[in-house]
Amino acid sequence: MQDYEELVSFLGTWGRFQRRVFLLLCLMAIPSGYNLLSVFFLLASPPHHCHIPADRNMSQDWIQASITEQFGTSGDLNSTQQVGVLSERSSCSRYDLDQVQNLSALGLSPEFVLSELKQEDCKDGWTYSTEYYESTVVTEFNLVCNEEWKKPLTSLAYFLGGLCGCFISGQISDRFGRKPVVFGAITMLSISSIALAFAPSWPVFTLLYFLMGMGQIACFIVLFVLGSEILIGSTRVLFSSLCLPCMWVTGMMLLPGSAYLVRNWRHLSLMMAVPGLACVPLWWQIPESPRWLISRGRLREAELLLSSAALENKVEPPHGFFLSDNCEKAENKKSLGFLDLLRTSNIRHTSLILWLVWFSLSVSYFGLSFNMSSLSGSPFLNYFLVTAVELPAYAVNWLVVSRCPRRYSYIGFTLVGAVALILIQITLHSQPALSLSLVLLGKFGILNGIAVSYVHTGELSPTVIRNTAMSSCATFSRVGCCVSPYLMQLAVFHVSLPWIFAGSLSLLSIALYILLPETFRKPYPDTIQEMGQIQCFRCPWASMSCLKDEEKPIQHQIMGLETVCATNL
Repeated sequence: MQDYEELVSFLGTWGRFQRRVFLLLCLMAIPSGYNLLSVFFLLASPPHHCHIPADRNMSQDWIQASITEQFGTSGDLNSTQQVGVLSERSSCSRYDLDQVQNLSALGLSPEFVLSELKQEDCKDGWTYSTEYYESTVVTEFNLVCNEEWKKPLTSLAYFLGGLCGCFISGQISDRFGRKPVVFGAITMLSISSIALAFAPSWPVFTLLYFLMGMGQIACFIVLFVLGSEILIGSTRVLFSSLCLPCMWVTGMMLLPGSAYLVRNWRHLSLMMAVPGLACVPLWWQIPESPRWLISRGRLREAELLLSSAALENKVEPPHGFFLSDNCEKAENKKSLGFLDLLRTSNIRHTSLILWLVWFSLSVSYFGLSFNMSSLSGSPFLNYFLVTAVELPAYAVNWLVVSRCPRRYSYIGFTLVGAVALILIQITLHSQPALSLSLVLLGKFGILNGIAVSYVHTGELSPTVIRNTAMSSCATFSRVGCCVSPYLMQLAVFHVSLPWIFAGSLSLLSIALYILLPETFRKPYPDTIQEMGQIQCFRCPWASMSCLKDEEKPIQHQIMGLETVCATNL
């Protein structure tokens, strides 16, 4: 195939067609970001203690005294400071109410020593604080105490849904097109969010939450691919590295405000469906990827689409520019799937490196997020601020990505994050302010590394399998997301072990990233044969290339100066 970007250069890079697609695709990222933080608000666990029935006819003093006390535990309604030790009301136990009621009937004072009385579980349920939430999934289905294990399982179901959505959507998108998958994912996200509001039980909620996770990340990944294929040049870099991520973060910032206004989890679930439903009418405004149409041999459809774009931009397209020899005839091209990412040596090595990179970044990023979730104060304000700090990070990423090679950008950003993660262990308990600064610096570096890897992965992957490649990377990212909560449990053996592990994993990803081909200011590959060669370390006197001749890209049989220098280092 002739270079696609040269073929469609007559359209320009910022005509009316590009501006319309640019704006609409960015707006369609809001539903995905809007639902991402739902796990923190729907599954919030307010402070709670055992409920005391009103028919017990006890005074308020005796009701307060009937709740057992525990030390060094958080999440309860009331606490007192005694002899320098924090004493709090228990969340899961109380004194035997029959005995307490007898003492109350005798007219004794609540100062009576109750520690010798028998304790019992919360047989009458719990009383939950309503300071921040009117109701949550945890309070309605009582996912506390002996049922507390259900809460992390529900979160895991959401992330596993994202994992399955990434894996499935990529292959469907490469086979049937980008546009149907984008709107299918948004529709699934909206319908499952509406259904959540009517979930009668915890198992039903968990199943629907799994489906919502499938649509949430699949929508964003395919949007990224669709915009990257329609737009070209500097417009594509602006879209993929700044505007699309910023609109996604904007959606994330909107949810804390919505949760602040709507304190009931069922009403919040209904509200989460609104952005997705608002995007459905855009079906008639968003085009299919012309690059994908050409890769599938659907030349007539691509010609009609680009002719319409030329009319909208008020430019004259070359006559019969697809009916000439510009494109190969490909009426019956074979559909490629996940296994094709491992079929040849070059794409296999590239895929394995990218999978490990995305996994390590996800572990580090969510590990930092779990650490920042311990901030005190209003949860709505905390999550808003923690999300808002990502906007300047994406702005810096756009400035760097538009001017610097991908590998150097990734290595620089991720190295900053990895060093910050490793240094946290030194200041973790001695200097809280410095530790917080290192956490923010680490998040800044890791987040920019993620942003660079998104752009680089899209530029490395050929059109015929690009969405499958992106989705497979996002799948491994979701695996890292599922692993990161359990990574923090390594602190049982040593408090610094989680940080050392995450930082070391990031350093390993940097070492492997050096081997990836550079794509800065190079056209997208359309076939596997056009992919850049993986960089290999070999002896200076070795004359054999890393790849067999039949695996070399047709347009890159002669290695450039940069490759020669790297391979003979």
